[in-house]
Amino acid sequence: MNYFDAPPLLSNYLNYLKSIKGKSPNTISEYYYDLRLFYRFHIATSQKIKFEDFDEIEISECSEDFLKNLKIQDLHSYISYLDQYRKINNKTKSRKIASIKSYFKYLHSVIEVVENNPTLKLESPKSNVRLPVYLDLDKAKRLLNNIEGRNKIRDEAIITVFLNCGVRLSELVSIDISKISIDSLTVIGKGNKERTVYLNTVTKKAIDKYLESRPKPIKGHEDALFLSNRKKRISPKAVQHLVEKHLKSAGLDSNKYSPHKLRHTAATLMYQYGDVDIRALQSILGHENISTTQIYTHVNEQRLKDAVDKNPLNE
Repeated sequence: MNYFDAPPLLSNYLNYLKSIKGKSPNTISEYYYDLRLFYRFHIATSQKIKFEDFDEIEISECSEDFLKNLKIQDLHSYISYLDQYRKINNKTKSRKIASIKSYFKYLHSVIEVVENNPTLKLESPKSNVRLPVYLDLDKAKRLLNNIEGRNKIRDEAIITVFLNCGVRLSELVSIDISKISIDSLTVIGKGNKERTVYLNTVTKKAIDKYLESRPKPIKGHEDALFLSNRKKRISPKAVQHLVEKHLKSAGLDSNKYSPHKLRHTAATLMYQYGDVDIRALQSILGHENISTTQIYTHVNEQRLKDAVDKNPLNE
């Protein structure tokens, strides 16, 4: 990405995220948009520009001296703006705060251009934990048992990988045959990080069965595991469509479930039925932060609460 609208320090930080931290282009874009908004807020308040004209503000010529004198009160004012004027939810506010914290950590600890880091005392708003949507064990089996059509063997393999391995949609479509070994395969996850995904017996059988009937691919797609009807690497959109089709065939709500919900299903079933701790689950799913994985612990907490509520003495 060409960060043409970024002043020097911000531009250097974004390059640092790419070159040193290995962040993906999408992640870097999110940091850029979050921090651009932060810069625009400073310019608008210091120059008394109306918030209605906020999105027209160019930040490339902004003096970055304000970063050296920023106080915690200034940050609170910005959060108040996000809350009252932008009307964004706590989850989005938390992300924007995380972007600012990361930026100031770079300015203070990495390149040492600011003497104090005012974000150390900046709190994130409390956000409600949203339980993951997933198929229970019976529904997952129903989905697997209702796969039909001309691509039945391929689609069975795709959905089996989702439900047993917990891969992301982008990871599934990028699987290469050359990256498959006896009991594992390698995927490229978020931030372009390589991750080993282990295959249980049923998943290995489903993949082997598909490979026996896999059509000859067109040139340039020889290594792609899953192919479309055009004999090219299957696209994310095509996978979404086939998952939706088979959900409907199984009598399941295709508006409620999706490939990402199948990933949730795999994680939830592993946590509920497997002897797996939260750290191991974090590694399996390729989560950078343990806090992302912890939503699955709340699933079990909900089951415990439901069990207490169903006590026959609860009348």
